Amino acid sequence: MVNTVMVEVGSEFEHLPEDCIANVVSFTTPRDACILSLVSSTFRSAAQSDVVWDRFLPSDYDAIISQSSTPPTYSSKKELYRHLCQNPLLIDAGKMSFALDKLTGKKCYMLSARNLFIVWGDTPRYWRWTSVTASRFLEVAELVSVCWLEIRGWIKSSMLSPNTLYGAYLVFKQSGAAAYGFENQPVEVSVGVAGEGDERRRTVYLEAPRPRRPRQQIVPRRTRIFSRVRSRLVESFDAAVAAVPSSPVDPFYPTERGDGWCEVQLGDFLNGEGEEKNVEMGVYEVKSGDWKGGLVVQGIEIRPKRKN
Repeated sequence: MVNTVMVEVGSEFEHLPEDCIANVVSFTTPRDACILSLVSSTFRSAAQSDVVWDRFLPSDYDAIISQSSTPPTYSSKKELYRHLCQNPLLIDAGKMSFALDKLTGKKCYMLSARNLFIVWGDTPRYWRWTSVTASRFLEVAELVSVCWLEIRGWIKSSMLSPNTLYGAYLVFKQSGAAAYGFENQPVEVSVGVAGEGDERRRTVYLEAPRPRRPRQQIVPRRTRIFSRVRSRLVESFDAAVAAVPSSPVDPFYPTERGDGWCEVQLGDFLNGEGEEKNVEMGVYEVKSGDWKGGLVVQGIEIRPKRKN
């Protein structure tokens, strides 16, 4: 069916001037442009032109790129588009990153940990700032130990693509065996417009789900033989627990990203057109009073949500 459509498109438009074809293609999508480039050599040349890919780039891309200390070099607008999809650009003195969604060209941002408000974040007893090679930012925030976890971030709606449904995600990882206090511990998260009282809160978890261990006192210990059997059962139970993965489709638990970090969705919001609002995102675990630590926070990412 796709090949038939491509042939029909080619036969109808093949004799049009290339700049006319390019103008038509520019009203499609980046994905469509790549497909149309397979129709013929004329379409390929038109679909790769700057006329097409300049339309796919944000109108203010020059202003955004100028904020980077290492702006990308490129020979065509298509090359720039692909670069921004694959290589997030550090802006705002390295405290924020900018990228494009590959399929739509919509804007994506990540607020670094330094760009967030973290309660007790400047107190070494509770948080420490360190460098991690896998992070896109110079610094990440490592949780030493707190009983009050509160992280908040803000972004102006005018920075984002209009008429777009966005999702906000906490990007983090656990620092090996040092992580504690998050097992089966509900964490409250929120997304909403600051000052308008419309924030939506829900509960998520920052650790993959684990079944709770049975209480030891209900297991009898009367004979040496039974004790050995029990020990083997407990070992096999622990092995099964460690093998339980987080669900890739469960929005309440973290999922592993392609860059080796984990993320959990804080919520979503519809960004309208011509609005100037501050979108606020938050992460809170302040009710249990339990101490927790070992969390490494890279930042909060705001990106378009794709339809399933």
